[in-house]
Amino acid sequence: MTDIAYYKKQGRDLTRLLLANSFPIAVKMLRSANEIPENAVRPIKDLKHHIAVCQGFAMSRREGKTVASLKEDMWCFEPVVGFGLAEPPVRFLEGHNRYPMTAKTLQAGKTWARNMPRLPMNTYIGVVSSPLEKVEFEPDLVIVYCDNAQLTQLLMAANWIDGHDVESRLSAHAACVYTIATLLEKQNFSVCAPCQGDHRRALAQDNEIIFGISINKLSALMEALNVLDKNALGLPVKFTMALEYELEPSYAEFGAELGINTSSNKTKK
Repeated sequence: MTDIAYYKKQGRDLTRLLLANSFPIAVKMLRSANEIPENAVRPIKDLKHHIAVCQGFAMSRREGKTVASLKEDMWCFEPVVGFGLAEPPVRFLEGHNRYPMTAKTLQAGKTWARNMPRLPMNTYIGVVSSPLEKVEFEPDLVIVYCDNAQLTQLLMAANWIDGHDVESRLSAHAACVYTIATLLEKQNFSVCAPCQGDHRRALAQDNEIIFGISINKLSALMEALNVLDKNALGLPVKFTMALEYELEPSYAEFGAELGINTSSNKTKK
């Protein structure tokens, strides 16, 4: 088990390197009630209300709270199904969740429902989230709500590790399910779009997208972000519209190899 202090430091560094305007959050799928942190907000018990999972994430990333939601705390049914907390209703699998509002045909709704990621049944009892820099539990993954520049930085860092691009499965629905199920299955990185519920009910902004990090990839990603920062490729982006800007050595080298005349470049960054 990794020292919790390590995660807290990585959370502080991640916030700093990304110039994040909300906390990167640590997320853990709960296997038993014994794993619920003592400081966790329990929606029904403490708030006297159900909440959606995305609202719990919003409370963590915007208010700095640790939030644990079990099935009885959840207001949106899709994570109940997606997290394997209950068998999917027959009408859901027939497509009625999506049709006719967001699917052209019942068959289209059925196709989506049967392909929505789902974790194994009866493995987990709920989910807990916390700001990474305040975490008091061993996370399964880290979620960052980021803008376009921050996403580019994270993608560049992921690519720095092994040269592989991030492959993601994008949907307009059930962002919490797509993010968590994808990361637990692939143990890598993911990009997901905030769903309508995340936008409308949990205050995800129009310029935000979700970048997910499997916990086993966090150390390598942080190493990459620090290297990029030291190489003057970190945030904020250094803008220039200079023509014939000074090329990095490898760009000049390969350009010349391809017959591009780079000798006329007189502009400095």
